[in-house]
Amino acid sequence: MSREPDGLAELLPQWHRLRDAENGEPLRALLAVIAEQVDLVRDGVEQQYDDWFVETAAEWVLPYLGDLVGYKPLPGYERVLATGLKDGGLPDSSRRRLAEALAPRRDVASTVANRRRKGTLALLEELSAEVANWPARAVEFSRLLSHDQPVKLYGSGTAAVNGRRAARGRSVDVRDSAGLDLAGGPFGTTARSADVRRADSRRRQGGLSPAGVGLYVWRLKPYSVTRAPAYCIDRARNLYTFSILGNDTPLVTKPEPEPSATHIATIDNVPAYVRRRQLHDRLADYYGPGKSFTIWRDGQREPVDPSDIVVADLSDWRYRPRHGQVAVDPELGRIAFGSRSAPRQGVWVTYHYAFGDDLGGGEYLRERQTPADAAVYRVGPGQTYQRIMDAYGQWQNDRRAGRCGPDGIIEITHSGAYQEQLDFDLDPGDRLEVRAAEGTRPVIRLLDWYSNRPDALNIRARDEECAAGDRPRMVLDGLLITGRGINVQGPVGALALRHCTLVPGWSLEAECHPHSPEEPSLVLDRTSACVEIDRTILGTIEVIGDEVSTDPLPIHIRDSILDATGHDREALSAPDCRHAHAVLHAHRTTVIGEVHVHAVQIAENSLFTGRLHVARRQLGCIRYSYVTPGSRTPRRYRCLPDLVGPENAASVRPLLRSERYGTPAYGQLAAARADGPAGEGCRRAAEDGAELGAFHDLYQPQREDSLRARLAEYTPAGTDAGIFFVT
Repeated sequence: MSREPDGLAELLPQWHRLRDAENGEPLRALLAVIAEQVDLVRDGVEQQYDDWFVETAAEWVLPYLGDLVGYKPLPGYERVLATGLKDGGLPDSSRRRLAEALAPRRDVASTVANRRRKGTLALLEELSAEVANWPARAVEFSRLLSHDQPVKLYGSGTAAVNGRRAARGRSVDVRDSAGLDLAGGPFGTTARSADVRRADSRRRQGGLSPAGVGLYVWRLKPYSVTRAPAYCIDRARNLYTFSILGNDTPLVTKPEPEPSATHIATIDNVPAYVRRRQLHDRLADYYGPGKSFTIWRDGQREPVDPSDIVVADLSDWRYRPRHGQVAVDPELGRIAFGSRSAPRQGVWVTYHYAFGDDLGGGEYLRERQTPADAAVYRVGPGQTYQRIMDAYGQWQNDRRAGRCGPDGIIEITHSGAYQEQLDFDLDPGDRLEVRAAEGTRPVIRLLDWYSNRPDALNIRARDEECAAGDRPRMVLDGLLITGRGINVQGPVGALALRHCTLVPGWSLEAECHPHSPEEPSLVLDRTSACVEIDRTILGTIEVIGDEVSTDPLPIHIRDSILDATGHDREALSAPDCRHAHAVLHAHRTTVIGEVHVHAVQIAENSLFTGRLHVARRQLGCIRYSYVTPGSRTPRRYRCLPDLVGPENAASVRPLLRSERYGTPAYGQLAAARADGPAGEGCRRAAEDGAELGAFHDLYQPQREDSLRARLAEYTPAGTDAGIFFVT
């Protein structure tokens, strides 16, 4: 659209405009088309000026600006931006992320300044942030090598150690519990014997040598949960978990910015896991408002006093705090109160947890669009409505009375828990959205409300005779739903799940095991809904429909995890493991479990850990994906393990760091054997060289390659520098 579609028409004399209006304004329409082309030329001229500066230049200009100062991008960068990847299927957001991973803007801008600081430890940490966007700590291994101290003899027969190295390479002090707790990690100071393996070895990493330098990086990001209710363990009103789902979740540090460019990162500057000993020694640095975690009790405005906090090992809940004490276990995310001082009105917590990317329900920023004529109903403390169904009832009344249009938005304004039965009965033309406000993660807990019918979140269309264009639409955005799943019935036009979490297995046990592993998270019961799932974590999808008189349902899944809680369980199917009457469209998706579906229209850059079985093989295509051997699929193009042959299929089988929702490394691919037939297998099998599955757009292989290339350029000659992944 033109910025001023009538700008040229307004320049015409009034007499020409009057005559044009008498004839139906054909001249105005022509000038609007010309104005649109003029705007394109104007934008091009403005962009040409912006391309002179690295801060505002387009992605394809960065290699040319970097070439002026000798910056060399990774091989393949020009091919990515010059060829038709944009036309080949990658969305613009993925293309921008790939360009940033291959030639980061910050790295190009700092090329000259970095060369002046070549060989310093602080520069290596900055390179990790600029090139890979990973916080890091650089460690000089020569300071951690154990060695014999030089001894000086005096005439009286006494001996003394040369004081210049008295604190380096010494034997272990068993009384230093804090030092022993950090031994072997990025912040350890305990000396160790030399390791002859190279730090940059791709097979067996070592590095503890006089010339070794280690760059410890954290790939998992810290995510906050703000003033949310804690979970009370059954039958014990004094035992709680930070996670409202009742599972153990390790707490991470809220990183603080480094004070200067020459500062070496400390444990406060990275999203490291909070350890018990560390929290005990530095409680004031981690506890309190604005810090890593905070605890409130009984609705009080002031948090629990730090003097009442004790750090304890709450494994098996054996530790019993004294009266007035609050025991905290940061490694398990557990809280215990004294039995005689247990809270009576609840516990609320603020904490930080680790995860790989902006996926599922969370307090991270989300891109969204609000229709100009939409009616917004806000739910939460201090708002007009305290319950979701109250806001929904008011929207229905306003809609039928003609006080608002078909677009309605119910916005939840805080990260609380809502325990109510949700039944949405939609009329023809309705477009309802239930979403979380920016910076919040509301939790919807579906409990046992009824004894004679299911307690799912129900979405129904009332009129069975409505036309296809008038069918209602439902959007859920930014929610975490636990306890039950979602049930969709009737002629619903579309259902969209964006940035949501439908807990696989309905709820979690203490060790993140699913409570009901075989129960579905989404049931499509005789509905016509087109399902759109974007950046969402959910459990099994079950499709119930008429395969004779209705067309298959389209199910679109993008950048999501479909988790059946087991490779041999059905992730998408009809009841009794029959083929779901649906057509699957999967883009950059991780599927844990089996898929039995009518057809697969397209599956690209995706990962299927269980068997994939389709009824119609003639329809659709699977490209750049991993498909389990023994699957029945449509035609494939450059898929694994087809590329390596059946004799090497086992070497490229995907290995996930964790398959349990609720754990920090959930859904992430582990590195394969570098000396295997297919190298790193699924970590580089996408069409653009990225990893398969839901974390495709992180472009971690490209980030790692870029960081290794910069380390080789900026470390001194003869130095053996390697990357060590902490998370």
